[in-house]
Amino acid sequence: MYAVVRSGTRQYRASVGDTVVVERLPVEVGQRLELDEVLLVADGEQVKVGRPTVEGARVLATVVAQEKGPKIRIFKYHPKKRYRLRAGHRQRYTRLQVDEIVV
Repeated sequence: MYAVVRSGTRQYRASVGDTVVVERLPVEVGQRLELDEVLLVADGEQVKVGRPTVEGARVLATVVAQEKGPKIRIFKYHPKKRYRLRAGHRQRYTRLQVDEIVV
C-alpha cells in the first residue's frame, strides 16, 4: 500500500515504514505529523485517485530529523568589469518516518 501526498509545493510517494525527505516543516523532532493532502491511494489492485484529494485519507508520520542539504555554490562575474560575487546556499529539509496510511 502506498499514497501520494503533497507537502509544500512537491508530491511524494509514501509507504508504511519508509522515510521521506520533504521541504522544511516547522515541527520538533519526535512529534507526530498528519499529512492530509493525499492525492492518490493504491492498495494492491485498488487505486483511489482524488479530485483533487482523496476524501478522509491521511498519512501519519513521525519527524525523525531536521537536516540541511548539500551546499550549493553560486558564482557570478562580469568579465573585464571587476565584478565577482561568490555565495552559497544550503536548503533545509525535514525527514519523516511514515507510520500509517489511513483511508
